[in-house]
Amino acid sequence: MNAVTGIRSAAATPVPHAPALRVVSGTANPPANHPTAARPPLRVVDEAREICAISRSTVQAAIEVLAGTRPAQQLSRRLDPRCLAALQHRAALTRRVASGTSPTAGRLHRNPSVRSVRACRVSDDVYEASAVVVEESRVRAVALRLERGTAAWRVTVLEIG
Repeated sequence: MNAVTGIRSAAATPVPHAPALRVVSGTANPPANHPTAARPPLRVVDEAREICAISRSTVQAAIEVLAGTRPAQQLSRRLDPRCLAALQHRAALTRRVASGTSPTAGRLHRNPSVRSVRACRVSDDVYEASAVVVEESRVRAVALRLERGTAAWRVTVLEIG
């Protein structure tokens, strides 16, 4: 005598084949045998949007370095060595001023937020971007130049106003 459990009996019985789906006229995709059924090629990511995203994150991180809430070495892959050295120098100067006697110096670079970013293509491998950064006590302008490297985009010029 064979004891068949519910699981075994379900596996033993064949599952009825589901009917094939068909495309009804008026839908977005034509049938496969239709002459216009060729799919459009995959869209390449919009380079300007990519540059704006890279610029936004780089500017946010650079302002956080100036505020002392982020180590500058985190930007070593994104920034050119000269830009990184200049940012580290400015961050050291900002920390020295903030530790002084000025009542407003301690509020420099507090709660930074990148408000907007604009990018302009200079050539195939070069973009220039600008950003507006809002802080607790002021609004800053930031300009940067990005150049395509072998593996990724690198910031070769970074000017923080």
